[in-house]
Amino acid sequence: MACRLVGQLRPKTTALFLCDLQEKFRPTIQYFDQIVDHSSRILKAAKLLEMPVVVTEQSPKGLGRTVKELGIESYPDLKPVEKTQFSMLTKDVIQTMQNNYPDVKTVVICGIESHVCVQGTCLALLEKGFDVHVVVDACSSRSMVDRKYSFSRMKQAGAWLTTSESVILGLVGDSAHPKFRECQKLIMTTALDTGLLSWKSQKTG
Repeated sequence: MACRLVGQLRPKTTALFLCDLQEKFRPTIQYFDQIVDHSSRILKAAKLLEMPVVVTEQSPKGLGRTVKELGIESYPDLKPVEKTQFSMLTKDVIQTMQNNYPDVKTVVICGIESHVCVQGTCLALLEKGFDVHVVVDACSSRSMVDRKYSFSRMKQAGAWLTTSESVILGLVGDSAHPKFRECQKLIMTTALDTGLLSWKSQKTG
């Protein structure tokens, strides 16, 4: 019987990509604070589960550094990769993944902007054969129109659209998991509204 691809998340073969959550974007990105909060929850879960994490910064000299609220300073091994291209798959990132994390087959992506760097990263990963999960309540743009249709574009290309809580619980997979209680604490407070409920009567892909 052929194996059907259903988008299962497994910590040992999954990496988290955090895309360009930088200070200069704060005033213009829709639901920026909420996006960062949800991304931070997933980051904490990823570190608890000992997953690889990649953080990038788009032209940080002009756009500032990663916002403090994300919490990467708590993890000395997390050094943002500077980039000018829109995709997170820079030469350095590709080399790091190939050399250090050859078993990674799936990437969970959070960040901004949905229709530019997130979408560019998603398409590049799909083209390389990765399974990609886009966390819709942890990705945004300046425009809600751009945000909405980037999700449609990525879904049509083959990405899975998911939510922060679904990712965290999907990675744990079992209430008997030794890290379940710690991860459960991350979602005890319901995820904040990020404007997606207004699309509930609209098809997005």
